Amino acid sequence: MGIKSLFIKYAEVLNLVKNILKSMVGEALIGSGPEVAHIDLVIGPRGSPVEAAFMNSLAMPRQGHTPLLAVLEPNIQPKPATLLVNKVTIKNVSQAALMFGPAQAAVAKAVMDSVADGVLSEEQADDTFIIVSVFIEWDAKDKDKVYEFNYEATKLAIARAMEGRPTVKEALAKKDSAKHPFA
Repeated sequence: MGIKSLFIKYAEVLNLVKNILKSMVGEALIGSGPEVAHIDLVIGPRGSPVEAAFMNSLAMPRQGHTPLLAVLEPNIQPKPATLLVNKVTIKNVSQAALMFGPAQAAVAKAVMDSVADGVLSEEQADDTFIIVSVFIEWDAKDKDKVYEFNYEATKLAIARAMEGRPTVKEALAKKDSAKHPFA
């Protein structure tokens, strides 16, 4: 092994260690209307506060707020293990069906596509945990839009988390001109 390939291998190892030793945060808003998707997520390694929050959330559901595992289909979870938590209290069966269906599947697919694309490490997947906070508005009806918007928002939030985006400089540059769409 030459010195150049040794340095490349060392850089790869450092990058893996960097990624697994810290928790990352991502956010994305995609779509419009009642099916809009606003995803907030955290990604962290085994032994981190993210894993502890994952286990605690799964063990302590509350009325209207039931954490659920992301699944591609029943009995097929994505890796890294991914937990969905709802931002808005689920008040009716149609809202629950959108969370426990299109949103759940969309998040799982986005996680696996992020692994397939190399954004999330396949080698670290069994030792990584993701918590995804999902917004399903009470008036949402279109399950295809819920799926599409939550898939896109989850993929974007994962990429932003793994890239450390926005950077402090990016946030500072936008602080005076930023406009929140719901403010």
